[in-house]
Amino acid sequence: MGSMTRITGHRGARGLWPENSLTGFREVLGLDVDAVEFDVHLTGAGELVVIHDAVLDRTTDASGSVVDLTPATRAALRLQGSTEPIPTLDQVLAVLSAGGGDQHRPDLHVELKPSGGAGQVAAIVQRVVAELQRFGVRSRCHLSSFDVSLLAACQQIAPDIPRLVSVNRSWAEAQGGLATFAQGVRGLARIIAVERRLLAEQWDAIARIVPAERLCVWTVNDPAEIARWLDRGIGHLTTDRPDLALAVRDG
Repeated sequence: MGSMTRITGHRGARGLWPENSLTGFREVLGLDVDAVEFDVHLTGAGELVVIHDAVLDRTTDASGSVVDLTPATRAALRLQGSTEPIPTLDQVLAVLSAGGGDQHRPDLHVELKPSGGAGQVAAIVQRVVAELQRFGVRSRCHLSSFDVSLLAACQQIAPDIPRLVSVNRSWAEAQGGLATFAQGVRGLARIIAVERRLLAEQWDAIARIVPAERLCVWTVNDPAEIARWLDRGIGHLTTDRPDLALAVRDG
């Protein structure tokens, strides 16, 4: 059953540990996931920080915009359900570059979240790529975004690093439908990651355009649904509960 499907821990593994936390990144390595997904913002103070939202309210004990964080205010806040602050990219890469022992080095799906215009897009791509290089993980990364223009900047700045494009229903409709969107990004992105309900609806059409091994479904947490995707032979499955997905796949 779907033994080739690669399992990705979403925001570390947010169904098991606080999302995008150093604890989550340390612990998920013990699960032997195939990839770890996380999100990067560039603050106005010049720090690369790992957090999903552009605001602090949902995942921390603070409020306000991520872009307004200073190193001091970042260090003072706490992630929900944790005693840790928002981690910096270098802290996360220090954990993930170590792997889970000599054998296990998961791929990294690095989603870039620029807050400004074209200048900030180039800045965050260049800064993130430099950090991936510094930690020796460049060869096992995908750079990820919903934004096709950002991925084009990634292709220009770091053509050797493969790219992952994400799409949900509203984004697909804005681009003329999922099949049209997928056709248009085939040369730009190695992996096309589609929201699970949309992909289930349009599987037959999309699988004719994009080979199943280049498709990713997100975010699937129910074991029965995980099993259905594995049976389809999908290439990648992103989940908040990689422990469940690995148990279904390898069980």
